[in-house]
Amino acid sequence: MAAMVLALVAAAAVPSGMLSAVPPPAIAGAKLVPLAFGAMDGWAADDHASAFRTFLKSCAARRAPPAEVGPASVPTLAAGLAHACAAAAQLGTAAPSREVARLFFEANFRPYLVVPDKGGEGFFTGYYEPEVAGALAPGNGFDVPVHGRPSDLLMSGGGPTPNSGGAMRREGDALVPYFDRAAIEDGALAGRGLEIAWLKDPIDLFFMQIQGSARVRLPDGRILRLNYDGYNGHPYLPVGRLLIARGLVPREEMSMDRIRAFMEADPEAGRALRRENRSYVFFKALDLDGEAGAMGAQGVPLTAGRSIAVDRKLHTYGAPVFVAADLPLSAPGSREPFRRLMIAQDTGSAIVGPARADLYFGTGPEAGAVAGRIRHSGSFTLLVPRFAPAGTAGRAQ
Repeated sequence: MAAMVLALVAAAAVPSGMLSAVPPPAIAGAKLVPLAFGAMDGWAADDHASAFRTFLKSCAARRAPPAEVGPASVPTLAAGLAHACAAAAQLGTAAPSREVARLFFEANFRPYLVVPDKGGEGFFTGYYEPEVAGALAPGNGFDVPVHGRPSDLLMSGGGPTPNSGGAMRREGDALVPYFDRAAIEDGALAGRGLEIAWLKDPIDLFFMQIQGSARVRLPDGRILRLNYDGYNGHPYLPVGRLLIARGLVPREEMSMDRIRAFMEADPEAGRALRRENRSYVFFKALDLDGEAGAMGAQGVPLTAGRSIAVDRKLHTYGAPVFVAADLPLSAPGSREPFRRLMIAQDTGSAIVGPARADLYFGTGPEAGAVAGRIRHSGSFTLLVPRFAPAGTAGRAQ
């Protein structure tokens, strides 16, 4: 009971007279509709302790938002999240019970349904971390190179590894678009020592690039962890959309498994299809143990079933989002309730929009099968911090 009381008063980490209410953020392309926790389908039944542990990972990665002290400053979502993280720290490093974790979120956040201006609900897809066979040197069938980021890649999207915006290279005195997928596959980067691993299957590389990470099983049993390290600046084109438009796969049957089956059944047609997506992703090796999840763009290992990728231009890392949708979790065509509090810890070039999220399902073929068949609508409810210290404002982190 004492722990429950602590959770309820956690928002009072700063004396109440020094706190200001955090207004709901202005999210382009959407309106935010206030909800009551009791009105959220599935909220009470969720495992909030699991969400709390994932939230703490984001707290550990947060930078303190820059403060602007003065009567005109208004606390932002980032300042509110920092305050909520301070409140979470009062519960200690040990995970609280499910009930105490639920009380923590209810005491420190207000739910707002994100409703797109264009109408409809939120839209969800799934992603995972592939596990593939590979080697550190070519030979014995390992002849598909995995490239590290080239030194002449000039990215314009902002940040160290942007996933949107163009990319250029110098050709004499001119700047020209960077090599596209076809040029790179044809050897545009050969001989530069950029290969960080070698695979047997070009389809494996293609799916690695869609997912942005991978576990590469080396011949001696070691696992090489690879993660996104930039791309060539060409727009991402979903090849599944092409297969639907050409009548090759029915829309209702589209999944990553169907895309792979098409490519395996006709390797030349599969190669041509991959080349229509001119985008090409580069990787870097990470020092992660085998149990850690894929590394998200926030800089924390992702948690299967609790981490999401969001539109980074519209949302803040570390923000809790309650996802409510009916998804084909057990088999294609099934519809099972998915009602879960998740934490925004990643982004992706295809994740665009105010109520758009990619749900992370973990590692390996089983996670990939589930992730690959999710293209479903549902409700996207953002949890906005209730309070932040008065007189502070901060940029989104």
